[in-house]
Amino acid sequence: MTTINERKSLIKRLRKKKPVFRRQESTRYKRVPTKWKAPKGRQSKQRLGKGGSPKTPGKGYGTPKIVRGLHPSGYEDILIKNLKELEAIEPKTQAVRFSTRLGQNKINGFREAAKKIGIKVLN
Repeated sequence: MTTINERKSLIKRLRKKKPVFRRQESTRYKRVPTKWKAPKGRQSKQRLGKGGSPKTPGKGYGTPKIVRGLHPSGYEDILIKNLKELEAIEPKTQAVRFSTRLGQNKINGFREAAKKIGIKVLN
């Protein structure tokens, strides 16, 4: 298993590498938003992957398995709903996020318990 700092640097390096995927013709017309949508035109040069056209997402841009689904801090993000789940956390590789269904009083109690164990809290 890799350390948190190694994961962090790997995540940063991979995020820099990926291009920004833009919607077809979004640079040409103001009315077309930049948010990605797949090109569907029959003769679309972007869909066909012709040179000079913007990049399209594909499986080559995927992240390695060791960092897939990790929080940008490098920790594995775990959703907590009760105290039993909090006690099962591994502080070296996992960080917690408290459920929004919990009340403020319970969350404060969980925060104190997490502080005692040495667990990182994300929210």
